[in-house]
Amino acid sequence: MKIAILNDTHWGARNDNAAIAEHIIKFHREVFFPYLIENDIKTVFHLGDLTDRRKYINFVTAKNLEEHFMKPCNDLGLDVHIIAGNHDVYYKNTNEINSLRQLYGESKYDNISLYWDKPVELDMDGCKIMLSPWICQDNYDASIQAFEETKSQILMGHFEITGYEMMKGQLCDHGLNSAMFNKFDTVYSGHFHHPSSLGNITYLGAQYEMNWSDFEGWRGFSVFDTETREITKVQNPYQMFHKIMYDDVDMTIEDVANLDTSLLTNTFIKVIVKNKTNPYIFDLFLDRLQQSGAADIKVVEDHQNLDVIDEDDLIDEAQDTMTILTQYVQNLEFKGDKNKVERFLRELYSEAMSV
Repeated sequence: MKIAILNDTHWGARNDNAAIAEHIIKFHREVFFPYLIENDIKTVFHLGDLTDRRKYINFVTAKNLEEHFMKPCNDLGLDVHIIAGNHDVYYKNTNEINSLRQLYGESKYDNISLYWDKPVELDMDGCKIMLSPWICQDNYDASIQAFEETKSQILMGHFEITGYEMMKGQLCDHGLNSAMFNKFDTVYSGHFHHPSSLGNITYLGAQYEMNWSDFEGWRGFSVFDTETREITKVQNPYQMFHKIMYDDVDMTIEDVANLDTSLLTNTFIKVIVKNKTNPYIFDLFLDRLQQSGAADIKVVEDHQNLDVIDEDDLIDEAQDTMTILTQYVQNLEFKGDKNKVERFLRELYSEAMSV
């Protein structure tokens, strides 16, 4: 049998941003469920962070989650298994209060199973798979014991493991030790949105872009085959964030008029200005982008250095917030532990994005 795997869907992401919400809905409506129907897949695993905010849920987000994920899963007769991720739980030391339990703990959907307190072993057509929710202080011992006792060779969960990429090029320097997963042939995890693999552990990556840190990264979902024990990656073709190089040296009004903006509706755009020699054409260009229905357009200019920096340098000027913070800390001249400062800013930034 084949199992479709989701993780880090973050319903309500970016402070319940309407454009992001439509992007999430579009993925499920036009990519995920059509693929399941076309390939006759009847089982779905969700590896944590179903919702985005730890403290509460917006009513519109709850409605979107119900109408565009839970109800379609029920209507299609899917066997759905969802574990709690760190964004699903209210406290940091216990999973007792969580969005899964509060929203669907006594669900009308008999085909949806929820797990938040400790790992569970499932037999999927003869293939034993252990599902593990977010590990915290309250369930740490029970989780370790379950890992030691299970006969499963495959573990799927929502883990924060030191030494793995949180974002492209940025390694996690805290969390669980990878040695605790050595007994498993394969470990698949949500949590880090950047897909990566090291040893027997694979981070599957998020289904879609939600911030500039996700720009130009692979996004999509996975399908696990219980017979071959192999993963098939299904790419999400829709991009939420775009960087557009602007250079009007050889640009005409006709070029602006013929600009294809069909994929820019409800997206976030950064215009990187390399050469702006004609203010009129530049205004026409921005008007054309505005007419596309973009959610947000920002312009990045460097009037002093445009003649001496290359395209890669210009793109660097439009880096995401976390990358800028990290580079700032690493360039500071002081004797303290830069990694601790960076970790504090990263946690603070993550918390701010969830509030």
